[in-house]
Amino acid sequence: MNLDQLPVRSDGSLRPTGLALPPARMPLVHDRRPLKRWTYVGIYGEELMLCAASVRVGGIPQCFWAVLDRASGEMIEQTAFSSRIVAVDDGHLSVSSRKAKVELALRPSGEPVEVVSRHGASYIWTRKLPVIASGTVVAGGREHRIECAGLIDATAGYHARETSWSWSAGVGTGADGSALVWNIVSGVHDAPASSERTIWVDGSASELPAAEFPSDLSAVTFPGHGESLSFSAEAERSNSEDLKIFASDYRQPFGTFTGTLTGGVELASGFGVMERHSARW
Repeated sequence: MNLDQLPVRSDGSLRPTGLALPPARMPLVHDRRPLKRWTYVGIYGEELMLCAASVRVGGIPQCFWAVLDRASGEMIEQTAFSSRIVAVDDGHLSVSSRKAKVELALRPSGEPVEVVSRHGASYIWTRKLPVIASGTVVAGGREHRIECAGLIDATAGYHARETSWSWSAGVGTGADGSALVWNIVSGVHDAPASSERTIWVDGSASELPAAEFPSDLSAVTFPGHGESLSFSAEAERSNSEDLKIFASDYRQPFGTFTGTLTGGVELASGFGVMERHSARW
């Protein structure tokens, strides 16, 4: 496969040949770059918001999760080098920790979007899938029975040594009553066309144009199109560490959105996350 033929975007039915892609096994090292892969689930609603992810970088396992109780404003979270605390696939999410227990069924609620892009001297893959999560979340001594919309982000690839991105994912209701889910990024899978930027309206996926994020993560704008989303943060995950060989610096606030997405899709309500992440890996 000639990397200059990338990116390729589809529902998964159109894939570049000659590249190892999930669910096939991917080598731990390719083009002298270690494999990075993760599956992240974000669930966003009026009562609570949560995220959980299972991560491997060069074969080293890591996981994280966070639960935000919007009524109390309390956010409980954990990050650990473990493959046992978080378990996730397209149909189920579980978190088993002394701080929280999560058991959620994940039901697809929209078309999958899969993108393969060049990154540095190699390639990266991602698959985004809107879902409805239903089940039980126990955290902070409180039990919640939920049925909320969200997004699964499955990613794998041989990212460049220095990688930075800004990202937003969220759900909401349009002014016309439509069910909305979005995924917006700058820094990875962000070509002018065949990017991972997507809005789902009642489950139907459409690509969004190039986006920009201010340094304070207060908005998402679409230059040349006029529409934008404004963001109001309620709680934040953040961390910065430099281990010389590896480094990570990120902010990931949860909150609410107002505004309009391109195509004139106006939000009546919106819940979700913003993120700015720089990694050396």
